[in-house]
Amino acid sequence: MLVAGGASAAELTGTLKKIHETGVIALGFRDSSVPFSYLDGNQKPVGYTMDICYKIVDAVKVALKLDKLDVRLIPETPSTRIPLIANGTLDLECGSTTNNIDRQKQVAFTNSHFLTATRFVSKKSANLHIVEDLKGKTVVSTSGSSNILQIIDANNQRNLGLTILPAKDHAEAFLMVETGRAAAFVMDDVLLASFVANSKAPEAYEISSETLSKPEPYGIILRKDDPDFKRVVDDATRTLYMSAEGKALYNTWFMQPIPPRGINMKLPMSEAMLKQFAKPIDSSDPAAY
Repeated sequence: MLVAGGASAAELTGTLKKIHETGVIALGFRDSSVPFSYLDGNQKPVGYTMDICYKIVDAVKVALKLDKLDVRLIPETPSTRIPLIANGTLDLECGSTTNNIDRQKQVAFTNSHFLTATRFVSKKSANLHIVEDLKGKTVVSTSGSSNILQIIDANNQRNLGLTILPAKDHAEAFLMVETGRAAAFVMDDVLLASFVANSKAPEAYEISSETLSKPEPYGIILRKDDPDFKRVVDDATRTLYMSAEGKALYNTWFMQPIPPRGINMKLPMSEAMLKQFAKPIDSSDPAAY
């Protein structure tokens, strides 16, 4: 039997060999990384990244010419995801993992499926759209985050005269905007969209059009130094993202009601995301996007 682009089964190596021999591919999922990978009302793993991983599974099945390929779903966390990939427990990690240089020393990433950036959320009634609109305002960000450092830098560089409050966590920071103790909350845009969607009055908030950071890429991780498997995965994600199906998949999870509560993230594709889907890359360098 010819598999994986003409290589015989005996010539397979790494993850492809493992999958071919066992007939199983192991996917790692998160329980609460909405809308990337989380549990729905039936405790089933669903999400944007899960759907992408299932497309990769289809591609692996075709590449190995398998009639059947079983999917094993394994829970993972930010602290266990890299060890589980490295020790062979997981073949793909289907979550919301930022592609950076430090992680690339331990694992490989496929083409980025999401680009987050630092923005701020405020009440629509405040008419705050860009960073300059924050002049003289009180803003909040989460203590210890890179986001609070970014707004401090912007304040110093642009002489905005901000009062910057540190919150103990994201929930407290958003509550400060809800209750009027702060005019804006500075954080990753996808997290802001999630808080807005889950709020009592989503229509009352808006997320800034201007960013305070370059795009930060999320990517599905796989084992390092496994070029044959990475080639199959990269080809599958590239084909998906460049197709109409890729954009439709994004809209399903970021522009439409999602289970289990029917929240709508209302987060349209950014210019950087449109560029990434037109020409997919797996770079960890924010400047590449």
